[in-house]
Order: sequence, then structure tokens, then C-alpha cells
Amino acid sequence: MSKEMLNALDALEAEKGISKEIVIDALEAALVSAYKRHYGQAQNVEVEFDQKKGNIHVYAVKEVTEEVMDSQLEVSLKEAMTINPAYEIGDKIRFEVTPKDFGRIAAQTAKQVILQRVREAERNIIYNEFSAYEKDILQGIVERQDNRYIYVNLGKIEAVLSKQDQMPNEFYQAHDRIKVFVSRVENTSKGPQVFVSRSHPDLLRRLFEQEVPEVYDGTVEIVSIAREAGDRAKVAVRSFDANVDPVGTCVGPKGQRVQAIVNELKGENMDIVEWNEDPAIFIANALNPAEVSDVIFDVENPRACTVVVPDYQLSLAIGKRGQNARLAAKLTSHKIDIKSESDMEEFYAKLDEGDYIDEYNPEEGNNEAVDETLAAEEAVDEAIVASDMTADDYENIDFD
Repeated sequence: MSKEMLNALDALEAEKGISKEIVIDALEAALVSAYKRHYGQAQNVEVEFDQKKGNIHVYAVKEVTEEVMDSQLEVSLKEAMTINPAYEIGDKIRFEVTPKDFGRIAAQTAKQVILQRVREAERNIIYNEFSAYEKDILQGIVERQDNRYIYVNLGKIEAVLSKQDQMPNEFYQAHDRIKVFVSRVENTSKGPQVFVSRSHPDLLRRLFEQEVPEVYDGTVEIVSIAREAGDRAKVAVRSFDANVDPVGTCVGPKGQRVQAIVNELKGENMDIVEWNEDPAIFIANALNPAEVSDVIFDVENPRACTVVVPDYQLSLAIGKRGQNARLAAKLTSHKIDIKSESDMEEFYAKLDEGDYIDEYNPEEGNNEAVDETLAAEEAVDEAIVASDMTADDYENIDFD
């Protein structure tokens, strides 16, 4: 077995990248267990593999004592001195106890250890390879599906696409080629497990990096993404080069760049807006294609605001089932309340007429209406101050 074993270890190291020393260590440990299983003793047994000749030797390690209590673990000083006069009490002596038929046991054990190490090595190679692709996109082929997952062949491994990671407007069939976002890679007891997604917002980011060179090289940055997969998405971009228009760059000549992404996502609508460090301008841009007259921030909560739009733009600003406003809120990380200009005029008119204090009755001590009115007036005044407006020119200010 010696030559065959050495050749097998060399081939394993060359083809699979598994270190010979790692296999030998595992083999020696497995042979100790095999010896115990077949011969009932392994407490003081050592197995040694000769890397030059490929031979396997089993040794029983015994301690030199004055009086022997257990012959399997101890050897008398008198007997030890017949082997070497230099031995003293407490020394360890190795006696070879290799059974005659241990070669057969060693061959079976070696086969099991090598196969196990090969499986482990292949798993580690696959895990390390696909860990490098985590948070990136890959192209795969739909293989099959069951009640939980769609299985996508990525080459060396079959990834899983869960229902929540699928796009509602897509129907997947065997042999379909799709691009997927690698959301996470786990090294489980059954081997590496790769989870992919078609609905993740970062899938959109990676697609823009593939289609738009300026995004890939960092000239144009995608600041934030709000996405309702399969239906509509908003992407906020900014440019680090004054000569580069971030929105036009992402759209491409005649819309070719963004259209390629829309086609990949099976018709998902795309709004590309320009990011601005002024949150009011950014919020107005995020509500595209609606026109915005004004943005008034809540003085108590800087992450909340009221957006004023022309009456005829109200439904457009809110969007179908509130989608436009909802995506704008996600994109900007602000709570957005949309009001029409007529609603705001009516609100200020009521404040001027004092309609909110009709229920005040000093004799009954009912101060709730007054308190609410005063609080509302103070909030509006503070909002006007915060936005650098006066009540007189409120309606005439153009947000842009």
C-alpha cells in the first residue's frame, strides 16, 4: 500500500489543493480510533505514518515505573533497563504493536479519511469562491422549483431563490437565464448554501455598475435606492465631476442604458433623480415627475415634512396607490405629507379667521380648542421661519 498511498496523497495535493500533512494528521487520528475499535485499546496508542516509505506503524506508549500495576500502560524499570540502561522512572517508552492484519484496516480507514477530506476541501473551495461574490450579481440558469425555492445553477453550486426574493411580475421556467444578486453565503453542515435574490435593491445598483461605466469607476455615485420589485424604482445619483450630468449619464443616449436595465427587470419602471445635500431640493427631486411648490419641515422632527404641490399635480405626486410618495419617502428617509396649494390656502385662511377658537368658553374652562389653535399657529410660524419665508410671500415662492 505504501507507493499507492504516497501517490494518492501527492495527486490529492496537486488536484484538490489539500495539504498532504493535513491528510496524514487526520489519517493518524482515524487509525487510532480504528485500532481501538478492533483491538479494544487506544488509551496510550500512537499511530505513525512514514512519509518516505508510506508504511504505517502502531506504538503503545508505556511509562517506566518501579512496580507495574497495568501492563498495558506501564513497564518495570528492570525491563526498561534491558532495552536501554539510561531509562529512569517516569520515562516514556514506545513499543511497536502493529497487528499483522492492520494493513487492511489502515487501507479502509485511509480511503474513508481521504474521501472525507476531499468533500471538505471541495466544500471549502466552493464556499470561499462564492463568498467573494457575496453582494454581487451572477448569471445562472433556472434548474427546477418546489414549494419553497427556485433552484438556480451557478456552475459549481445550485443557489436558492426564495419566494420573497422573487419578482412578482416574473414567471420562471427551467433553462431560463437570469441575473441574480448573491445576498448571502452560508457554510452549513451539508455544505455551502448560496442565497440569491431578484428583488434586492442592490441588484439594481450592480446592474447600473455593469451598464454605466461612470458608476463603475466612481465618477457617478448611486446614493440611495427605493424599489418595489417588478413595478417601480427610484434611484438617487450624484456626480463628482462638474462636467458630468449624473441623471443623463445613467439614462444614456436615447435611454439605452436605463432601458437595458428595465429589460433585464422585465419592464420595471425607473425614476432616476439627482441627489442634493439640501434635503428640501432632494425631496422635491424625489417626487419626480410631480412639480413641487414648497417643502416645509416639521420643527420638532427634521425627518418629517409637508410638501406643497399644485392642485393638478396632487394625484401625480401621490402616485397610484400612494406609490410615488412611498418610494420618495424611502429614497430620502423622510416622512412626507403631501398637500395641495388650495388645501394650504384653506388652512392659512382658517387660522386668519380664527375658526379654530369658536368652541372656547371661558366660563366652562374649556381651553382645549384654544390650546390646539395656539399650538397650530406656533408650529406654522416656526415652519415659515425655518424655511426663510414670510406669510405674505408664501404662495409666490417657487421651490426651485
